[in-house]
Amino acid sequence: MIWASALLFSIGMIGCKSKFEKLRTGNDNVAKYREAINLYNNKKYSKALILFEDLSNKYRGRPENEELMYYFAYTNYRLRDYTSARFHFKNFTDQYPQSQRAEECRFMGAYCYYLESPVYTLDQENTLKAIESLQLFINLYPKSDRAEEAAKFIQDLRDKLEHKSYANAKLYLDVGDYKAAVIAFQNSLRDYPDTKYAEEMEYLAIEAQYLYAKNSQLPSQEARYQEAVEFSNRFIDNYPESKYKKDAESLKKNSQRDMESVKKLIASLTPSQKKKEKEKEEELNNQPRGSLPQQTLQ
Repeated sequence: MIWASALLFSIGMIGCKSKFEKLRTGNDNVAKYREAINLYNNKKYSKALILFEDLSNKYRGRPENEELMYYFAYTNYRLRDYTSARFHFKNFTDQYPQSQRAEECRFMGAYCYYLESPVYTLDQENTLKAIESLQLFINLYPKSDRAEEAAKFIQDLRDKLEHKSYANAKLYLDVGDYKAAVIAFQNSLRDYPDTKYAEEMEYLAIEAQYLYAKNSQLPSQEARYQEAVEFSNRFIDNYPESKYKKDAESLKKNSQRDMESVKKLIASLTPSQKKKEKEKEEELNNQPRGSLPQQTLQ
């Protein structure tokens, strides 16, 4: 009895498959169109996509094409093929800019870019494109109900870029490229003045500057320690209640102490020793610099 039921089920499945294949390979485009919509509404997106792809060229220029393109784009979206979906949403808005669905499709195209934005450690090309697309949507439809949502997505994406900028700057410090770390922290603070990492980055810039001075050749140390002192003073003024305040004061004190030691040491050198120190510094500056780990180069 069980075997017979299984056999009947298998025959039924083959029959259904044959019916779909017969429709797919047939020339009844009206029936094919109707079935594609039906499959989509029943969440059978893979089969619906097959029929929509077959119909896409056959309905070009016909009134039904607008609806077909709309469903075709959404079918790709439902299948999480966001690259294809945004391509088809864009095609829709390009061909039917006056359609009642144009606003929705332009938003969905930008949203697909948003969904394709990767984690902050990876290349952020799609993040930048998503911001551009979402901003364009807001510019075109400032009174749209979706404009507020688009603005929230943009903020999410900017937070991701901000995080990447912070992480890359910190990585320079972690790998011991102190000069690059100082520059990277300053650039990040310039690019994201309201960043939530501002306090930490300003403190880390002091640390990086101090270590940069400490690891420099003798002729440059005094000026670089002085910069560390200036960084410390600015930090303490900006963040008088900071949890990093004691550490910043300690770095300032160490910078002043080491700066005085450098002054005494330089004063004790003979002219020939000073010349040698200068030559060593120039030789070091002319050496090629190493690269950061690949994460920061993306």
